[in-house]
Amino acid sequence: MFNLPDDEILSLSKEHVFWTWSAQAKVNPIAVKKAKGVYFWDVDDKKYLDFNSMTMCVNIGHGNEKVIQAMQAQAAELPYAAPGMTTKVRALASKAVAEITPNKALSKILFTLGGADANENAIKLARGYTKKHKILTRYRSYHGASAGAMAATGDPRRVAWEPNLMPGVVHFLDPYRYRSTFHRLNPNISEEDFSRDYVNHLEEIIRYEGPDSIAAILLETVTGTNGIIIPPSGYLQGVRALCDKYQILMICDEVMSGFGRTGKMFAIEHWNVVPDMITMAKGLTSAYAPLGAVAMKPEIAAAFDEHAFEGGLTYTSHPISLAAALANIEVMKEEKIVEHASAMGHVLRRLLTDLGEAHPSIGEVRNLGLFGIIELVKNRETKEPIAPWNSSSPEMNALKKYCADHGLFLYTHWHTVLIIPPLIITEEELREGMAILDQALEITDKAVR
Repeated sequence: MFNLPDDEILSLSKEHVFWTWSAQAKVNPIAVKKAKGVYFWDVDDKKYLDFNSMTMCVNIGHGNEKVIQAMQAQAAELPYAAPGMTTKVRALASKAVAEITPNKALSKILFTLGGADANENAIKLARGYTKKHKILTRYRSYHGASAGAMAATGDPRRVAWEPNLMPGVVHFLDPYRYRSTFHRLNPNISEEDFSRDYVNHLEEIIRYEGPDSIAAILLETVTGTNGIIIPPSGYLQGVRALCDKYQILMICDEVMSGFGRTGKMFAIEHWNVVPDMITMAKGLTSAYAPLGAVAMKPEIAAAFDEHAFEGGLTYTSHPISLAAALANIEVMKEEKIVEHASAMGHVLRRLLTDLGEAHPSIGEVRNLGLFGIIELVKNRETKEPIAPWNSSSPEMNALKKYCADHGLFLYTHWHTVLIIPPLIITEEELREGMAILDQALEITDKAVR
């Protein structure tokens, strides 16, 4: 289709591509040629096991023919319609998304281009609905790279762009048990009390900021790349109760944790909580086409019945992306991918536990479904991370290189290794990847003191 020899892909890309999240002179990308299932191949036909679902997004695996054919059929029938129009695929996709939300309670769907603008639109909706302006988010959150989403982000990626970001955001602490600021002298506190302390912390901030000024609390249901921090029992219920008490909207960012990643369609279902809005992307189409969405309760949408919601983009509700989403949801249901992810989550838990027992550089392992992480430390007693905050280390670089050299593609973040494979992965494939990682961890074991 496109005439370019494989051996020229990398050189031509380095000549013309401006790379995101990168110092341009240091980029050395994998030149990918094809992908299928849980594997992809580079231009030299080297095979990689994808332990990161590319960018935590290819939930149904690579090369699913049903999704590809749905996109092809839509392109042949109607490749584009203006945002103010509607189409068969728009009607069906909005209904399909509404029906998989918790209790089918978030029945109005705003489609966006991706996760960042889903979060930005959720913020606009919250401000318009409540007539309040402050947004509370957590310090270990990541909500996207656009100006509003980056302002909502708590992690260091926002710092480079300050102060030229959206105002009105206040951050609070995640309920991060392994490194809890509140419980260093009391690590054996019960889960109930631990959860209550972090809910109390949030309520104190709400009182200081003034509930009459707070439109919404926006939080990753399970904190993603900044730790796979799984909320303790009672925490999300406590956040929901605070939102109800102070007339604040609860927005769950499920861009990464949604669409089966945790063994439920949406992670919030583990705690039987219904938020006011859910933002999503990534697994919505399994990245076969760019698409995000905000699912909202109907009363939020009704606030804009008589005056316009001032927002939208040229590619809002793009038919080809909607076709991908609709087919993706059908595939997840027909192939019982969410149920499979739940079952493989138990397998992953055993494999992570085994690694933790075998390697002294592992401080803690965590997972919910196929959303897993390994924390690497120099000392288990002090919990000193093997790489500094917001940085890397020779050991982490060497571990990642070892994995890539041996055909395992994964994501490392500071002192952590994330395990986020396609949800179709089998136990044999999980063991294949963990065997490579087992060998790589001998590198970080040498740094233990």
